[in-house]
Amino acid sequence: MATFTYKARNWDGKIVTAEMEGESKEVCISKLREKGYFVTSINEKKSGGGNLSFGFERGVSSQEVCIFARQFSTMIGSGVPLVRCLTILQAQAENPSFKKIITQIRTDVEGGSTFSKSLEKHPKVFSDLFCSLVKAGEIGGILDTILERLADYLESSESLKSKVKGALTYPVVVFGIAMLVVVALVLFVLPQFKEIFDGMNVELPFITTALLDLSDFMVAWWFFIIPGIFAVPILIVNFFKTKTGARIFDVNILKMPAIGMMMRKVAVAKFTRTLGTLISSGVPILQALEVTAQTAGNVVIADAVDKTRVSIREGESIADPLKTSGVFPPMVVQMIAVGEETGELDKMLSKIADFYDSEVDTAVKGITSIIEPIVIVFMGVVIGGIVMAVFMPMLKLVNQ
Repeated sequence: MATFTYKARNWDGKIVTAEMEGESKEVCISKLREKGYFVTSINEKKSGGGNLSFGFERGVSSQEVCIFARQFSTMIGSGVPLVRCLTILQAQAENPSFKKIITQIRTDVEGGSTFSKSLEKHPKVFSDLFCSLVKAGEIGGILDTILERLADYLESSESLKSKVKGALTYPVVVFGIAMLVVVALVLFVLPQFKEIFDGMNVELPFITTALLDLSDFMVAWWFFIIPGIFAVPILIVNFFKTKTGARIFDVNILKMPAIGMMMRKVAVAKFTRTLGTLISSGVPILQALEVTAQTAGNVVIADAVDKTRVSIREGESIADPLKTSGVFPPMVVQMIAVGEETGELDKMLSKIADFYDSEVDTAVKGITSIIEPIVIVFMGVVIGGIVMAVFMPMLKLVNQ
């Protein structure tokens, strides 16, 4: 189907400029006339365009999407028409990229598209979960309730994500600073002491010799080493974004002693929260599991959910394949089984998600309390080792 840009007068006599999809101009004009529009001009929108983009456009954060859902829910619940809601949100949006997207959504809705279909055209901003829930809300006539649940879900997800980031940011930053300090000492400080050591008639300790050799190597090849310090982390991150890298990362991170346990709890909390929100919103179970697998954030969890979906299609329960996967704790499987038997699966999933949210809080505090002394000891050993390597030859000379 092609996209057409049209200009028309509505039944109030106002000029409306918007876009709509259709098989041809005639079909679009016919649809617009059915709505009471008098078309003055209509042209097919050419793909590609002449606008240049240099990649500096600001993205749309999940927090902005959460606020969008919350405000939309309030206005829809107050009886404000859909197009009017989009017009208000478009005017309030401070992010130019988000303003542009809301404008496009409003244009599509005015052109006859459903709200959920309009959202699906922007997958980088509105996830499959978001679009599926909105579609369920449109069908059930409870769009305000669905958007409120979406806002609650997004707020919980953001809170969970920030907790994990907070636990992992501190050690990464401290380790990076420690590495920069070590590189600076080896490149700029140790070469100054080398001239002093050459004038001493003393056999240098092994640690001093090793550090001086490392300093010579880094001074000789600094033009490769310094860019490599920045390039290697970028390459590693990009590798983990690929399918193969993501699978390697997701499989191994769940096996790590402390962090693995925390990431497993995060994955379970996200799985139960997502599935519970979808089921309580009226999304069919197979479609809900498909969306949950796509938004799991972990390949291992996604595989387990996909197998569960296949088993349910064959007539099995949800709990049995989850138990077989070995990914989910026994308590989670038992509570899901009870939820299935009592017909209150959505409520049970919500309770599991709340429980694991608190478990993640505890795990984050525990990991932080463990990491801080480890990082301090690591920095002390590294910096102390360099200081010892510098002063040991001098002490040896004094003793002689």
